[in-house]
Amino acid sequence: MAIELSVERFEELVSAALDEVPPELAALIDNCVILVEDSPPPGENLLGLYDGIPLTERGTDYAGVLPDRIFIYRLPTLAICDTVEDVVEEVHITVVHEIAHHFGIDDARLHDLGYA
Repeated sequence: MAIELSVERFEELVSAALDEVPPELAALIDNCVILVEDSPPPGENLLGLYDGIPLTERGTDYAGVLPDRIFIYRLPTLAICDTVEDVVEEVHITVVHEIAHHFGIDDARLHDLGYA
């Protein structure tokens, strides 16, 4: 059974998950914004999405570009969770997963690390 959570409360959970990122890693996040949206693009079944150029692919010509974006999707996350504790855990996993993409870590490696 899906849980209900306001946009504001969900954003607080995303913020709390970001606060758990070690400061030495958080300091390396560059030109990236994190956004909460209700739903992914039509036809997509996602909890989160990284849209940008990973740090590992940025070269000397990387300049003057719009920020990378990490989307965390509220409604699909709530749909798979039964408790607030489940939401907290899933938001944490999703935030870490998408930040890892910013650092150039692919899905296979994230799966190995338990963040798939």
